Amino acid sequence: MHREYHKWYSPRLGRDMELLVHGHAGLPVIVFPTSQGRFYEFQDRGMIDAIGYKIDNGEVQLYCLDSVDAESWYNRNVAPRWRIARHLSYESYVTEEVLPLVRNKNWSPKRISLGASFGGFHAVNIALRHPDKFTGFLSMSGAFDLTKFLNGYHDDDVYFNIPPQYVANLHDSWQLDRYRQNSFLLASGWDDHCLPESRHLAGLLQSKGVPCRMDIWDTHNSHDWPTWQRMMQVYL
Repeated sequence: MHREYHKWYSPRLGRDMELLVHGHAGLPVIVFPTSQGRFYEFQDRGMIDAIGYKIDNGEVQLYCLDSVDAESWYNRNVAPRWRIARHLSYESYVTEEVLPLVRNKNWSPKRISLGASFGGFHAVNIALRHPDKFTGFLSMSGAFDLTKFLNGYHDDDVYFNIPPQYVANLHDSWQLDRYRQNSFLLASGWDDHCLPESRHLAGLLQSKGVPCRMDIWDTHNSHDWPTWQRMMQVYL
């Protein structure tokens, strides 16, 4: 399997950032790790091996990113305003530093974001905020209302990074038209504690005429890697 390691200093984050590329061609997939996870998480957890044959066949190419969750949402040592600001810097790193690398390596007009659990939030939020840069998302066991991380703090940046909030009030035709052209998929197990949030977000999108697919898996202990491996095999 083709595998590349990349590391560079991010001026937007003020530190080195690392990522792994798995595959030589195919649909480019930008992969966000779970809570405070690292860029090698999907490799270590068997997610890459689960779809190794698809990667080797040139069907998909995965760009596995590092996170800064410990410096943003999970950072209790700074005020909530700084947590959301750090998240926005991370988003800028993805859109302005990672995506140029993706475009340089892969000319596909399609580009999807993917994540499980907390990574599902990142995958959904960035695709909804930038529907001209991403043509779809796959969220596995995602949760999307992160207000609990901010101790009651709320401003415009918080609002526009909590998908259930901004989707509920979205009427912008430019954004909605692009949503309707893209492919959105939310998947969660029937016993997953994040299922209600996925169903709620799917309902909000569908109420706007956006064909968001919501799959509920009949599996036990579903908020875990074995289920996410099977989802990868089915959906990618």
